[in-house]
Amino acid sequence: MSTRTVIRGGLVITASDELHADVLIEDGRIAALATSGTSTAEGWTADRVIDATGKYVIPGGVDAHTHMEMPFGGTKAADTFETGTRAAAWGGTTTIVDFAIQSVGGALREGLDAWHAKAEGNCAIDYGFHMIVSDVNENTLKEMDLLVQEGVTSFKQFMAYPGVFYSDDGQILRAMQRAADNGGLIMMHAENGIAIDVLVEQALARGETDPRYHGEVRKALLEAEATHRAIKLAQVAGAPLYVVHVSAMEAVAELAKARDEGLPVFGETCPQYLFLSTDNLAEPDFEGAKYVCSTPLRPKDHQAKLWQGLRTNDLQVVSTDHCPFCFVGQKEMGRGDFSKIPNGMPGVENRMDLLHQGVVDGHISRRRWIEIACASPARMFGLYPKKGTIAPGADADVVIYDPHAEQTVSAETHHMNVDYSAYEGKRLTGRVETVLSRGELVITEREYTGHAGHGVYTPRSTSQYLN
Repeated sequence: MSTRTVIRGGLVITASDELHADVLIEDGRIAALATSGTSTAEGWTADRVIDATGKYVIPGGVDAHTHMEMPFGGTKAADTFETGTRAAAWGGTTTIVDFAIQSVGGALREGLDAWHAKAEGNCAIDYGFHMIVSDVNENTLKEMDLLVQEGVTSFKQFMAYPGVFYSDDGQILRAMQRAADNGGLIMMHAENGIAIDVLVEQALARGETDPRYHGEVRKALLEAEATHRAIKLAQVAGAPLYVVHVSAMEAVAELAKARDEGLPVFGETCPQYLFLSTDNLAEPDFEGAKYVCSTPLRPKDHQAKLWQGLRTNDLQVVSTDHCPFCFVGQKEMGRGDFSKIPNGMPGVENRMDLLHQGVVDGHISRRRWIEIACASPARMFGLYPKKGTIAPGADADVVIYDPHAEQTVSAETHHMNVDYSAYEGKRLTGRVETVLSRGELVITEREYTGHAGHGVYTPRSTSQYLN
């Protein structure tokens, strides 16, 4: 059955334009845009008309960094692909790119197949995968070529977590050389994990066991050093580099310097680094454990530099690194030893609203909001213009956004499968009202009308910033 939907009277905002236009959707795609009130727009007939008067009409968000059902430290992330993608939809995100994990000693293919099995038939919105490379060897390098051809075009490596995901400089260089040849993009967790482990051991020996010490041992200088080293290794390999979850101003400076030199180096940050700080990690009665993630939260003065990096395009993308662990029973594993607190925070539902608050607060423009949350991640990871914009031919992933609605963030009302909110009590201006994924209503005037299995796997081309 062919269905036609018209969205009338809204302000269409993309990364490049703002215009009062009606949007025609046909067979799951954007068919046309026409200025509201013109004879063209008035002449459209449709099965369904959505009134967006006084609202924004924006592309669905692309969250390029999530960890649904991720095993970590003897437990696993609390959101399944079903609960996590439903929560994402509530927050105006219509595509996620999650991370499949290669086990040490295993093949990339085994990890990818395992993640396909978790996601298939369970997602409310569309999804893709990056590949975490934990074990660089000749077979791994050959598999990287095959995965790029299949639409898994980005590979994450870790300079942190020795004994788990850690790669040494030689392994990193080999993977980067391969990516330089096959068109893939290396994503880097840039922290000096070897040095951090020494500082962890010393802190615990001194009896410094509270959550706040997680932030103190994972020093900003060790994030900056690893960022610098990753950039130089990528330069030697002739490869592009994407640094994930940048939290420290010193790391932003390394990225800015590399970009000023014309290197294909990119960076993402996350809402937690823009809105939270070490003050949260220091909350009493072990409450700080809720905010343990890596890279860690930084002192408040880093926030201004991150916002500046987003304005100057030294940081291109805001993702969530959504990796939720419940406070009760999961975060509590680290009582008496901060190093045993599962690293990760919930946020897939909050990203679009928090970034809109950044618009309200004057940090970024409306178009830049859409750029860093929708268009840039889609371009970075080979999904544009299918995702990330509102233009003829694009998937009809569309959000009707009420810029004047006020909300208070709370675990009582969120849809993520986790028992706390990192932004509990925070008042925000702006809220998602209606969400379409490929033309289907997933959220209808603040009611969930989607279903598991609507979301489909989406292969990706290579990064469109490199072509």
